[in-house]
Amino acid sequence: MGGMLALPPGQGPHRVGCTDVMVGHTPQGLFLRLFYPCQARAGAVQPLWIPRPEYCGGLADAALGRRWCSALLSIAVGSCRVPVSWNEPLKSCSTGYPLIIFSHGLGAFRTLYSSICTELASWGLVVAVLEHRDRSAATTYFCTAQAGAEQWIPFQRVPQGQKEFYFRNKQVHHRAQECVRALRLFQGIAGGRTEPNILHQGWDLSVLKDNLDLSRVAVMGHSFGGVTALLALVKEPSFRCAVALDAWMFPLENLLYPEVPKPVLFINTEKFQTPQSVAKMKRLSCRNGQSRIVTVLGTVHEDQTDLAFLPGKLFSLIFGTRGSLDPHRALTITSRAALAFLHRHLELQEEFAQWDELLEGVGDSVAPEAPLGRSRL
Repeated sequence: MGGMLALPPGQGPHRVGCTDVMVGHTPQGLFLRLFYPCQARAGAVQPLWIPRPEYCGGLADAALGRRWCSALLSIAVGSCRVPVSWNEPLKSCSTGYPLIIFSHGLGAFRTLYSSICTELASWGLVVAVLEHRDRSAATTYFCTAQAGAEQWIPFQRVPQGQKEFYFRNKQVHHRAQECVRALRLFQGIAGGRTEPNILHQGWDLSVLKDNLDLSRVAVMGHSFGGVTALLALVKEPSFRCAVALDAWMFPLENLLYPEVPKPVLFINTEKFQTPQSVAKMKRLSCRNGQSRIVTVLGTVHEDQTDLAFLPGKLFSLIFGTRGSLDPHRALTITSRAALAFLHRHLELQEEFAQWDELLEGVGDSVAPEAPLGRSRL
């Protein structure tokens, strides 16, 4: 495995495949990465973790505000690969796989959550990670109708003189709408509509037609993506529940809070949340007796991304202090809690119920609700 980032393979029974999907020739189209149970075949290729060099520069600039990190990152992680099979055929499933739409955090992009998405797919879920076009991604692009032409959409900071709330609130609505459009894409495919993947990867989207169970759909995300998942749950009746990883609650209007009637699982890290944001989570979850708030002790905000698997020295150089909990352990706790919760609301597999106690904050390195650590946004 090249480079300095060793991402863990999925622990579940399925081998995991991965492909990129882009539909439409305008920013109103969609760009997503799909993780899915695949057929095991010899000679499968593993995709690069940083899909193209542009993302290194975007990440250094957006997430870190430090251009100099770009070269460092590309040397350190430029050759890293994700332990999944690129473009391999979907393994068919007579009952249909449940679908999770996943929303990334501020300054991130579609591949930075490969470890959690691989883990979920290895247990029999199809996960579609959006790359948002609201200018919150480190960078992203779309392909115009002109052959081979790409248009890049760079990261944008809050414009001078604009209130951050208004800027972020517009973005969160744009993002939630993209989550709903992604669901519509899969509903269309299930209904027999042909959707050409303009990336021409030879992976035919129509194979999903008889292999998805779209009565079992949830929405999930990290940070800005966590709050996006909540809003998508409000906007779209087909989403049955949401999993919010360290949700950044700030961009959501208070008026919406009483209106999240469906179950939400908040999985927080120890060092990110503020008393205000936890109060919002509590207010919001009091509407549904099935909602849960748990905290993974010994973790920081970045621990819920693949960046947790960077070597300690490099992590500290870029992000400051890292969490004390081993990142493999943190990933296991997070994915098990998510699977137990998703099983309750999407009827997945009985065996996931063995991790139910995590939802009550019971077990090593977890706590119910949220201890109020120092917050760093």
